[in-house]
Amino acid sequence: MSYQEAKAKYALLGVDTDAAIARLKSVPVSLHCWQGDDVRGFDTDPSKPLTGGIQTTGNYPGRARTPEELMADLDLVLKLCPGTAKMNLHASYAIFEEGEWADRDKLEPKHFKKWVDFCKERGLGCDFNPTFFSHPMCDPLTLSSPDEATRRFWIDHGKACIRISNYLAKELGQPCIMNIWTGDGFKDIPADRMGPRIRYKESIDAILSEPYDFSKVKPCVESKVFGIGVEAYTVGSAEFSLNYAAMNMDKCIPLMDNGHYHPTEVVSDKIPALLTFFPEIALHITRPIRWDSDHVVLLDDETREICKEIVRCGGLEGRVKIALDYFDASINRIAAWALGFRNVQKALLMALITPDMTDLQDAQNWTELLVRQEELKTMPFGEVWAEYCRICGAPADGEWFAVVKEYEKNVLSRRG
Repeated sequence: MSYQEAKAKYALLGVDTDAAIARLKSVPVSLHCWQGDDVRGFDTDPSKPLTGGIQTTGNYPGRARTPEELMADLDLVLKLCPGTAKMNLHASYAIFEEGEWADRDKLEPKHFKKWVDFCKERGLGCDFNPTFFSHPMCDPLTLSSPDEATRRFWIDHGKACIRISNYLAKELGQPCIMNIWTGDGFKDIPADRMGPRIRYKESIDAILSEPYDFSKVKPCVESKVFGIGVEAYTVGSAEFSLNYAAMNMDKCIPLMDNGHYHPTEVVSDKIPALLTFFPEIALHITRPIRWDSDHVVLLDDETREICKEIVRCGGLEGRVKIALDYFDASINRIAAWALGFRNVQKALLMALITPDMTDLQDAQNWTELLVRQEELKTMPFGEVWAEYCRICGAPADGEWFAVVKEYEKNVLSRRG
């Protein structure tokens, strides 16, 4: 079947596939730099273990070891993926001149100039994340630590990241989403649950006291249910993060990672719940398997439902900030990057060409609603997706992986 035939089939359902393709082309999705180097960054010894509830499994050959290698890998991913991308950086990806180094509480915008140059050359915006893990000043707590010097270090780091985010937004002409997430918590049952949360709140208050233009810098607070080393108690729980964002809607927004909830919870249902109250929300799209394991995003039921709710709730008009957040070192990292990005694009496109069936729901016509939902699954989406890739100048399914294998043979295999 050709695209024109598929277009005609969707037109019978009242769907304009040309309009859907044009709309999706302009939707920014943040591409996370940390998939390429296993969340190692460049500000500390890369041989040191990850801490703070972060873990990357696998040792597939070809990990990026330098900023230049990471940027080269990113360039290939950008060529393989249709649509509009933004960069997403952690503070640990600071790039220092030879002989220079600054600790995280002393980071400056100049340490991200090479990333700004990279983004400018490619027409990308850039989002940002303070790095509250894998550092000697994790005791292991950060913003909730009872030690004042520890808290002050990480507050100063957060403030530095506000300034860096402002620099990224100003230089690149796009808002910068700055996400505050820590792995603060305890492995076993704590004696005091409230004290760490009070300190955490006060620390975030201090970070957000740093001046910024909320229309250009969008600080987020991200929740967590549990993780390695914090199985019993997480300071920044869903209740804490949502309440903090609700009480500070003039200066921050909530961020939901769909790996940060109980396995029976789904973020797709939470999106309309939050958008009922919040003007804006942010998402980290990943794939959990029983816990926050950050597997490569698939075109699975929940990814599709998340994207349906983004579209249905008007999220593409700037209300939902979309980013990827996973890191798999057990397979080719570039393939993982491209596959996850392409799957989110597919899910968004599927949502855009799904006809509005609200009238059936409101009329309580559950039989017809279910029948139509099921019949949509065999519509010729593949032809619409292939046309989208063609218009964006990206390889179609069945073509892009050969490029990755050639790059692995000629580049990744030589990194040792």
